[in-house]
Amino acid sequence: MTWTDSDPTAVLVFLAFGYLCGTIAFGLILTKLFGLGDLRSIGSGNIGATNVLRTGNKKAAAMTLAGDLLKATIPILIAWRWGAPAAAAAGFGAFLGHLFPVWLGFRGGKGVATYIGVLLGFAPVGVLVFAAVWIGMAKLFRYSSLAALTATLVVPIAYLLLGNPMAAALTAALTVLVYVKHIPNIRRLLNGTEGRIGSKG
Repeated sequence: MTWTDSDPTAVLVFLAFGYLCGTIAFGLILTKLFGLGDLRSIGSGNIGATNVLRTGNKKAAAMTLAGDLLKATIPILIAWRWGAPAAAAAGFGAFLGHLFPVWLGFRGGKGVATYIGVLLGFAPVGVLVFAAVWIGMAKLFRYSSLAALTATLVVPIAYLLLGNPMAAALTAALTVLVYVKHIPNIRRLLNGTEGRIGSKG
């Protein structure tokens, strides 16, 4: 199926639906429910699971990770009834919602968990590719950000090689946004000041 095979109304509806789902800030909600304070004033100020983990509450961090993942997967699975373009729009919308939530002044997370959620809902083989690359890079260099950046770069190429151009196009667009949101991390990697996995402080 190509983009022209889908009802444009369904694509727009699911783009909006996905966006609204993506704006649910699980990190903020859960840290408040657990009595951990305002996540935006903790650590990096990011609303994702990595920053939730800095509170020391592993349960809240795990729940945030699951929420940020599923808020992309669920809209995609619902949208599949209207075809692949609608499902892709739902995933893209959810990703945009996580990165740029209207309720938080368009200041959202960095998108890695939600990226994986898109892979899971749209073309699950991408999750295996992402995981393999992430684990390999993390073991070699011990930089979580570098592992994620490399994995998001490889996934669209893998989809293209596997003959899924729509998944390749979707994830390529997501990858560009991931890189934009990780500009501070990229600068620290280049300067040698990025924190390594397992390092303290």
